[in-house]
Amino acid sequence: MSDQSSAKQNRASAITVVIALVIGGLVALAGSQGGATVGGVPVFALAVAAAFAVQVLVYIPSAIAKTERFFDATGSATFILVTIAVLLLVPTVDARGFVLAAMVILWAIRLGSFLAIRIHKAGSDDRFDEIKIAPVRFLRVWVMQGLWVSVTAAAAWIAMGVAPADQVAIDAFAIVGIVVWVVGFVLEVVADAQKTAFKADPANKGRFIRTGVWSVSRHPNYLGEILLWIGVFIVAIPVLSGWQWIAVLSPLFVALLLTRVSGIPLLEKKADARWGGQADYEEYKAKTGVLVPGLGRG
Repeated sequence: MSDQSSAKQNRASAITVVIALVIGGLVALAGSQGGATVGGVPVFALAVAAAFAVQVLVYIPSAIAKTERFFDATGSATFILVTIAVLLLVPTVDARGFVLAAMVILWAIRLGSFLAIRIHKAGSDDRFDEIKIAPVRFLRVWVMQGLWVSVTAAAAWIAMGVAPADQVAIDAFAIVGIVVWVVGFVLEVVADAQKTAFKADPANKGRFIRTGVWSVSRHPNYLGEILLWIGVFIVAIPVLSGWQWIAVLSPLFVALLLTRVSGIPLLEKKADARWGGQADYEEYKAKTGVLVPGLGRG
């Protein structure tokens, strides 16, 4: 790569870092309105700041060692640690708050263990081959992870940190949200387990999965991911007011990220390049919805 090209990518990465920090700051400001405070500082703002700070702290030794080994684990751990911190910092936590905390923590534990096993088997993540040797570009992905954590967990953290007077007892929203979350969580776990088992079978080498839940959706794991965060938001709805409704970004951000940015588009392109033109693959695409069963076939 030429020095000019490298400098251009560094500038673009630096701009992305600034934009991510600004967005995170605005989300923290909006979601903190009317929420619990510690020493005059909103708990939600502290949570967002901590989410970014953890990424930067782990980035430093990772950049020195030029390794991505701790990237995924740091993201999952941040969800868990900050969620626990919010529980400890708010004056009083009601049943809804504990439910939301459990949702986030259980999901993060499952995700963290799944990614840890995957990276252990793979040995490395080729997505980082070029950027981990470029400090500014490497910093960008860590800061973006901080934004991902903050926005994704926003609905839960904001609702957990509402003032005691705004707390609402477990109601229909909580029950519906829990059901949606459970459906999404189970779907994601089953989808990942089925794909892992499929790849582990030598007879399936070079083939694509189209059995189990993968027979009705080309990306059932992503459908489960979107559903569970919708569930979190539904649980949070009754206690949101004013600018706290910025929490709606949580499920919207997850859905946008997976369906338009780094999830489905990249995997669909990769699959088309590998199996495009094969009769069985083209038949699978024609009959199977890209995300929701029956929708987006072809």
